Amino acid sequence: MAEMLTLERFEEATEVVHQVTRETKLIYSEYLSNRSSNKVYLKPENMQFTGAYKLRGAYYKISTMTEEERERGLITASAGNHAQGVAYAAQKYGVKAIIVMPTTTPLIKVERTKSYGAETVMYGDNYDAACEYALELAEEKGYTFIHPFDDLAVATGQGTIAMEIIQELPLVDYILVPIGGGGLITGVATLAKLLKPNIKVIGVEPLNANCMQLSLERGEVSTLDDVYTIADGTAVKTPGKQIFPYIQQYVDDIITVEDDELIVAFLDMVENHKMIVENSGLLTVAALRHMDIKGKKVVPILSGGNMDVITMASVVQNGLIARDRVFTVSVLLPDKPGELVRVSQVIAELKGNVIRLDHNQFFSTNRHMAVELKITMEAFGTEHKQTILKALEGKGFRPKLVKPNL
Repeated sequence: MAEMLTLERFEEATEVVHQVTRETKLIYSEYLSNRSSNKVYLKPENMQFTGAYKLRGAYYKISTMTEEERERGLITASAGNHAQGVAYAAQKYGVKAIIVMPTTTPLIKVERTKSYGAETVMYGDNYDAACEYALELAEEKGYTFIHPFDDLAVATGQGTIAMEIIQELPLVDYILVPIGGGGLITGVATLAKLLKPNIKVIGVEPLNANCMQLSLERGEVSTLDDVYTIADGTAVKTPGKQIFPYIQQYVDDIITVEDDELIVAFLDMVENHKMIVENSGLLTVAALRHMDIKGKKVVPILSGGNMDVITMASVVQNGLIARDRVFTVSVLLPDKPGELVRVSQVIAELKGNVIRLDHNQFFSTNRHMAVELKITMEAFGTEHKQTILKALEGKGFRPKLVKPNL
């Protein structure tokens, strides 16, 4: 399969994947362009069928198989996007698919994978355990295994994204690519350099799941002791061995971002672009603030949009807190009529919006001396928050910031 990553194969893959993919046209982001002093065009693979780019690699991989390999049944391991991509592609080919998923996989992702006709097997606490079991089943039952990222045909299918970007924006300067195991950036970087060697391809990893950055620094595939990130789609300990040489040759740099940056980026995408992008897909958006460039045409790939509602609610809440849009103060008041009104008037006059009040009369054994009032409120941002705090201090309330309890 070493001949996979050639221009001819990429052209073939582009024709093949267009049979099942949705056209994800670039979206110019005025908001991100102004913030970064560049021209930023989003590649919204979060709008793809199955909600992620993974369908491309899965479908093209199956197209390269023999009839006998397909008829044996397909098996893979995944906690979400690759699972749905293989399930959907297998359904299109009319063949059986078994997906081994970690027991920690959100129920919505399991059900969605089943909805494409795949059989799901729950095993292990993480991807590595699930993958090991999937390989055992493949050996035992004779299934054909499809690796999520360490496969040249899969990488070729993922690389069709670069073909579309360059066709639509021929003068693109930078392409930003999320990295988990490395399949997506292998395809994108290789094709981008084949078509236009001057394009810069930058990989983006979570700070606490930077297996590719570590491997490139050491010059060999290396394994992290542990990974910890809310970007679960890129929480990989060991990058692909087959694809690593292509990454060494074609990837220009790797940026790492912290989880807190993803939380804020999610809020930006929802409020300014009306789009749901999962944490792994937000890596490239968060990376923009780390780039010391101006006046360039930059394309961040939004790799997916599959986020369960509970996670989404948590990310929104934490994003509002991080942006000082929601905060909680504690003030001590004498337990007598009219004190609550005085506090409320200060907040109302400055257009703060009270979300929650907690009135604790048992804060002190002498409640006539002091009761505690915790006020959770909404503000426009950091400057507005500070204005409210100073106004409360000016009225003698001595507000103390505490952790919001939403």
